[in-house]
Order: sequence, then structure tokens, then C-alpha cells
Amino acid sequence: MKFSISRDNLVKSLNLVAGVVERRQTLPILANVLMALDGDRLSLTGTDLEVELVGRVKLDAAGDSGEVTVPARKLADICKSLPEGSKINFSVKENKVTVKSGRSRFTLATLPAREFPNLEDSIGTHQFTLKQGQLRRLIDRTGFAMAQQDVRYYLNGMLWELDSKQQLRVVATDGHRLAMCTLPEKVKVNGEGEAQVILPRKGVLELARLLMDDEADIAIVIGSNHIRAVTEEFTFTSKLVDGKFPDYQRVLPRSPDKILTGSRQELRQAFTRTAILSNEKYRGVRLKLTENTLDILANNPEQEEAEETVPVEYSGEALEVGFNVSYLLDVLGVLSGEQIKLSLADPNSSALLEETEAGDSLYVVMPMRL
Repeated sequence: MKFSISRDNLVKSLNLVAGVVERRQTLPILANVLMALDGDRLSLTGTDLEVELVGRVKLDAAGDSGEVTVPARKLADICKSLPEGSKINFSVKENKVTVKSGRSRFTLATLPAREFPNLEDSIGTHQFTLKQGQLRRLIDRTGFAMAQQDVRYYLNGMLWELDSKQQLRVVATDGHRLAMCTLPEKVKVNGEGEAQVILPRKGVLELARLLMDDEADIAIVIGSNHIRAVTEEFTFTSKLVDGKFPDYQRVLPRSPDKILTGSRQELRQAFTRTAILSNEKYRGVRLKLTENTLDILANNPEQEEAEETVPVEYSGEALEVGFNVSYLLDVLGVLSGEQIKLSLADPNSSALLEETEAGDSLYVVMPMRL
């Protein structure tokens, strides 16, 4: 195997693929990236057995075809440290890869390509195509609410749902808050019936890194055990979480009658300032609602206190309720628009946050006892 490639072309693809590779591996081969050359087409594959990413690079000229695996991090670091615009020459000889560029020369150990694991192809049951920008918005608007290392493993990921109206909805929850975003446009689905799958947290984060061109298409294939996303430059495959996602419809507050609208920026700034003196462990703030006024109060074990008053539109009865301020700030950080709407039923029920104009996202935050 022998070929030449421009450093800049290789680095972009190699960085993405090396991101999937775990630093601490049980199997030595999983620390490697599989390089396979077919004429002038080079593919780079990285996997941790849960997520697999194949990047594709077109060479200026065909090389000697073949395949080999090399240490992913070392190769990525070498290529990144070479000058921009330089040419890199690769050659494989007797279980070693030689990387040459200008006056630099590196020799890396290899492992046999036949030992590299391959995520089995499962037959896709549903297929559809959307713009990368649309998918990025769905993930950006909900990803923060995924659980991290929860024993309820099905919460450590994101629900993707195709409903009977051919709408794609994604939902994430950690049991304390829930984020939901629905694609306003219908997607054209090849496949029968509805679908619900849970993409694991690492899969969501890796997929989000790949969505760099908002206007480019991305094709999604959902199978029984895997989800696959394909663009011109890469093929991403992830195992699915085997579990039942909670019925998120039951979590949405039913007919909350106390509705507050206010400036998103003003509320966000007031919560940010109040959070400074909230209890570092529980992050609780108290919201006191009276006519057209919201008071936000926080205190901590050092007997320090913060109080903010924000003008809002509200005409219901007085209400006092506690929330984790970090959860409220997360939501205000992803919502857009001037005004937001916060709906409550009573001090013990969840709050529903959304944009005042017809938005595509809903957020539910559980109250706290303070």
C-alpha cells in the first residue's frame, strides 16, 4: 500500500474519525484507525464497538491499493503538527507504516486489518433524508437534557421518533427535565409504520460533530439494532440503546392555567446573577409570581442572599415555586426569540417553557422543594 495525500484533506477526516476512538481500550486494535485504499479513494474507519465512523477522502492520484491499521491518536497528532499545505507520503512495509513529509519521517507500528472489528449491517426498516442543519437544530435543542451515566440506561441517550404523520421528533430527559423538538417539515420516509429508537449519548455527540454543512443532505437509515447516517464525506453507524423510553406525553403538564410571558434575555440575565448565590450543590432558586412581577430569590448555607425582580406579563393568582436554576438557564440558552412563555399549574407541578411564537420546541422542568 502506497499513496500521497495533502495534509489538509487528511487532517479534517482523520480528526473526526479519531474522535470516535477511545483512549483507554480493552482491545489494542480499537486504538487504531483502519486505512483502506482503493485506487484514488481512501477510507478511514474508527470504532469503539458502539459507534463506527468511516471518513472518505479522494486523492489527487491513484496509489497502490491495500489496507492497514495504525494508531489513531499518534497519526492524528503527527498530521496536525505538519505544516499546512504540505504533502504526506504513506508506504507500508513489513508491519510498519512510514509517513514522510518534507524533511520529516515517522515509522508507526501496525496491526493486521483483518482483525479490525466491523459493526454488522442490519437491514434498515425506515429511511429518510433531511438537511444537516435541520438535524443539528434537533440535537442542539434537546441534547443538553440527556442523562449522564444514569442507572436507567435508556435515559443516557436521545429518543428519535417517526410518527404516523411522517414527522421526526427527538426527545431527551434525565428524569428532572425534558426537552422535545419536532421538525416542522414532514420527512419522506421509506418504511412502514411508526418508529421509536434510542440513540446512545456518545452516538448523539459524535453525530453532532459531523454536521458541518447546514445545506448538505444527510441520509438516515434506522434498523432494529443500528442507526446509520450517510453523507458524501462520511458514514456514521451507532448501536441503539435496547430499552423502553418513558412515555414523554404523560410528562407534559396538562392544562397549566398560570401563564407568564417575559423577555428571554432579561430572565436569563436575572437567573444568571441569582445563581451566583444559590446553594452550590442543589442550585435552587425560588420564584415568586405576583401580578406582572416575578421575584427570583436565592440563598446558600453561608446565609448569603440574592434577589432579582423582573417585569413580566402575568395576571393569575400569586404563586411561589422552586426550581434548579441550572435547568432553567439551559433552556433559556437554547430558546430563541424575544419572549418566552412559562406555564404552571401549582407549586408542585412541572413548568412548561416554550417560545411565545409558534415554536418547534417544548421544555418541561420539575419543581424543587426549597
